Amino acid sequence: MTKAVFGLLMLIAVSGSATYWFGRDGGTQLPPLRTAEVVRGDLEYTIDATGTVEPEEVVDVGAQVAGKIEGLGIDPRHPERTIDYGSPVEVGTVLARIDDSLYASEVEQAQAQVESAQALNESTIAQVAEADANVARADKDLLQLQAKLYQAERDWRRAEYLWTSSRGAISEAEYDLARFSYQAADAALGVGHATIAQAAAQVVFAKANVAKTRADMSQAQATLRRMQTNLGYCTIKSPVQGVIIDRRINVGQTVVSSLNSPSLFLIAKDLKRLEVWASVNEADIGNIRSGQDVRFTVDAYPTRVFQGVVAEDQPRLNASMNQSIVTYTVVVDTENADGKLLPYLTADLEFQVATHQDVLMVPSAALRWRPSPEWLAASGLADSAAETTSPADDDDSGQGIVWVLENDRLRPVRVQEVLSDGTRTEITAAGLDAGVRVVLSESYESGAPETTNPFTTQMWGNRRPAQ
Repeated sequence: MTKAVFGLLMLIAVSGSATYWFGRDGGTQLPPLRTAEVVRGDLEYTIDATGTVEPEEVVDVGAQVAGKIEGLGIDPRHPERTIDYGSPVEVGTVLARIDDSLYASEVEQAQAQVESAQALNESTIAQVAEADANVARADKDLLQLQAKLYQAERDWRRAEYLWTSSRGAISEAEYDLARFSYQAADAALGVGHATIAQAAAQVVFAKANVAKTRADMSQAQATLRRMQTNLGYCTIKSPVQGVIIDRRINVGQTVVSSLNSPSLFLIAKDLKRLEVWASVNEADIGNIRSGQDVRFTVDAYPTRVFQGVVAEDQPRLNASMNQSIVTYTVVVDTENADGKLLPYLTADLEFQVATHQDVLMVPSAALRWRPSPEWLAASGLADSAAETTSPADDDDSGQGIVWVLENDRLRPVRVQEVLSDGTRTEITAAGLDAGVRVVLSESYESGAPETTNPFTTQMWGNRRPAQ
């Protein structure tokens, strides 16, 4: 009895397995297909990127002198408060003051040096005038000496004539006196010439002193201006109109000026206009151009979409590499009239590359799916399986194949791919219009294809539908 029951059960099992196996091989058990309709609509191709909201222009205000911070400027909005984060400033608004006692004393010292140089310069100018007067006086004395020499020469010539022509007309003493007078007058004239030369040399020397004292005075005045400038630097003022976005000092802090000027305040010139610095992958950078429309969102306002345009001369050429990934920085200009956007927010951007309206579209998965040999055989396409299951010969041609399901049979349709957003693809094809159903994939009742454990013993195998 027991052997008979066991034999019956084995017969039923073998019969059922054979029926399943040969039924599958005979094509009667085709896997179901998941399809979707070809539709018409608008298709937009965008490039996704992330970036950071940045002020359009930021001015870093530093200190050019060293010293202790005595106090901060007055907030224009609240006179009872001092300059702080978010304070609006105008050109010339006082931001901070540095202790100026040391620089004020240097200004006083330089002022004294200027006054001393001015007095010395006036003294040398007077010396030049005196030397010029000496030259003029020596010139007049020289004229008198020349006249005396002329008179002495005439007396000598007469005495010599009388002495030689008629002896006894004049005495020898008178003759000697005339000769000696002439020689003395001639010598006096030489002294007069030397006096003029000496007076002229004094003029040159005095003028040189004037030039030197003027140079000293100019140097003292330059030192005074430098000290006054340093004194002015003790009052730190805003060079632009904008908003304080960072304050890096406190009252009592000592500022040390060196080769690198210490940064005290960061001022954004105009927060009504901002920039978004986006990092775009090198694979997408070829589709970025100046003037391109951009949409972006920030986490602070997740439901609001902001608009912007790619700035001129973009992208920037200084690419960056991180873990072998090359990205380029693209600057996007945006308006911030309501002040909602804040500097340094993280933004998610969509660059609008192309928009096509009222075009024929299919899910992109339909262009990737290829039928199994069972479906090809059931559709009478077994002889052309190699042709219909391979992609186009030219990968750059943009050609593809979609499979139309009609009356439980497949029909391949060659299409031209135009534009894709990753999910949907615009196509052009003869004999294909909206409403036609194309195959996306094979479907399973369990929701996923059957899997086989390779370590489980199987009597007849476990066959899965071809994918």
